[in-house]
Order: sequence, then C-alpha cells, then structure tokens
Amino acid sequence: MKPRILVAMSGGVDSSVAAALLQQQGHTIEGAYMKNWINEDNILGDCPWQQDIDDAAAVADQLGIPFRVVNLMDEYRSRVVDYLLAGYQEGVTPNPDVMCNREIKFGVFREYARQEGFDQVATGHYARIHRDPTGGCHLLTGRDPSKDQSYFLALLQQEQLRDACFPVGELLKAQVREVAAQLALVNAGKKDSQGICFIGQVKMSDFLSAYVDDRPGDILDLQGNLKGQHRGLHLYTLGQRKGLGVASNVANEAYVVVEKRHAENQLIIGFDRPETPGLYAASAKVSGLSFPSGPLPELLEVTARPRYRARLAPATFHRIDETTAELRFNDPQRALTPGQICAIHVGEELVAGGVFSEIGAPASNPNTLSYV
Repeated sequence: MKPRILVAMSGGVDSSVAAALLQQQGHTIEGAYMKNWINEDNILGDCPWQQDIDDAAAVADQLGIPFRVVNLMDEYRSRVVDYLLAGYQEGVTPNPDVMCNREIKFGVFREYARQEGFDQVATGHYARIHRDPTGGCHLLTGRDPSKDQSYFLALLQQEQLRDACFPVGELLKAQVREVAAQLALVNAGKKDSQGICFIGQVKMSDFLSAYVDDRPGDILDLQGNLKGQHRGLHLYTLGQRKGLGVASNVANEAYVVVEKRHAENQLIIGFDRPETPGLYAASAKVSGLSFPSGPLPELLEVTARPRYRARLAPATFHRIDETTAELRFNDPQRALTPGQICAIHVGEELVAGGVFSEIGAPASNPNTLSYV
C-alpha cells in the first residue's frame, strides 16, 4: 500500500506542486499549513502569513484534498527563535532554516503527522531520497543545481529521513512552474519567498534589533587603529563587507570583518585578501554531527559546503568522537564562521552535517588538533 502522506503546504508553488504530484501518483494525501510565527511583536517588514494560509487552502481546494492549519507557535519559539537569539547573543551565527527542518518540519510536525495516522511528511524541498533494498535512506542533492536545498536538511537523522518525502526534488524549478501552470494552480505565478523561514521578508538585522539590545563598541583594524564604531557584535558576521560604515583608504579594496572580540566588545576588520590574518582557514572543528544515512568511518575523503550557496570544497573528514569531527580542507576557505552549518558530501549524497564550533589550522600531528 502507498503511504498516507501529510503535505506541508506553505502557500508557495513548490509545496503546492509537491501535493499535486503525490496525488497524481495515487497517494492518499492531506494538506497542512504550519503556523509557526506571526508578526505579533510588530517587527517592520512583510510577514504575509494570512495570505500564505489562504493560498495553501485554495490549492488544497483545487486538488480536492482536506486541509488543516497546525499551530506550532510555542514549539517554534522555544526550538528555533530562542536558539537563534541565543546564538547571536553568544557571538555565533546560527542558521534558523536548518534548525526549523530538524526541530519543526521533521520534528514536532512529523510527530503530529504520525499521531494523526500519516506515514510520511512531504515538503517542497529541492532534494532527493534514495531508499535502498535494506530500508536505509540516503539524502541526495536536488536535480536542479541552482535550487538544491539539501544543505538545509543537513541535520536530519536517518529516522527523520525515513518519514520524509520530497516530490519536486527530481525536477528543475522551471518544470515545477510548468506543472503549476498546466494545473492552473491559483498560486502558479507567485514569487518565491526570499525571507528567513519564520520572519518572512523582515531583514535579520531588524529582527535582531527588536530582541537583542545593541551594545556599541570600537571597530579596529589589524594594527589596532580605531576605524569607527559598531552598533553591536551580533549584527555582524565574519567575512561581511557591506554595512561596516568604514571607508577604505586603499583603492579598489574594501574592509571585511575578520574577528569579533567579545570580551573587549571589539569588531576587527582587514582587507579582503587571502593573506589577511583570520579571514581564511584550512581546518575547522564540526560539532553536533548528524548522519542522515548512518555513521561514517573515522577517516574519509569528502566535499564540504560551509554555507548555503558555497561551492563544495574537497576536504578530509576526521571523526574525533560520535558527534565531533575535524575537517581539513585541501584549500583554505574564506570566513568559516562558528555557529554556521556545514554540509558534508560524498558525491551526490549528503552524509553528515554539523555546526562549526572552532576554526583554525590543522595540527601537525594527525591525531591532535590545534586551533587559534
């Protein structure tokens, strides 16, 4: 028997087409909108949750499938928003979209679906799942390289992947639009959302300003010269070029953030050059590892994606314990950032994901680590 599937319908075209494809394949499906965040604190910006609900409900009505709204606001606040705010307050750069997938879509929403008698949860992610004859699941990149979203699923575990379904993962974005147009879905021409998973089109800096107090401090260059004032270290990330408010006195070169000194509340900047201290690193420690397809060997040649849209970089994966590893990159990487997610691949398969916890240079002894 085909699995009974609850489709997470966001009101966008990708999840709408996902529902339509599953219906065409003969699955028993229902649609659900996850009510995760409402602009209740009057943050400036566009958070069109009501329009998204209306669009999702209208598509479900077109398809003739039941539709419900699932209120997960409390869980979202405690598992995603609090995680985000705590990370910025501690000086790291968290990724709420990745945490949303692990904790909400394939966490509490998945559990809700199971309790309601569904076998799987489907989303509109551009990623693929290969199910092997033994029942194991393998997370693969989406067929469309320009839309691949496997990075955002890097912290899923095998049991979560087993209950997941990504119907549009085999399609190009243009093909998804074609399907929506052919079916005359009411949202076929709707633009893709560019916002963070729970605050819509609100800028991250505006959101943080409402919840994290500004703590101004000095901006220094690498020689210790005072170059200006920052508004608060939580508003800056390593490698950032724009918004520093510091003009360069060197033609055709801009300053970038190379360090955040929290004890002194100082933002350190330098020129965007490979030789600039602190800007490039050859290794990093990755903690809180998840293994979507199961545990990895102690030593493995991989490619790693240190941030969304970054190119896959060849590296050596050296497992330290069950949840921690060191990545030694073949070539130094720019602006590796504590708190950010790293997705680790072997070929098309995403085999592990974790959080950058320390950045540094590789140890001379392969069995030890040295970080600066």
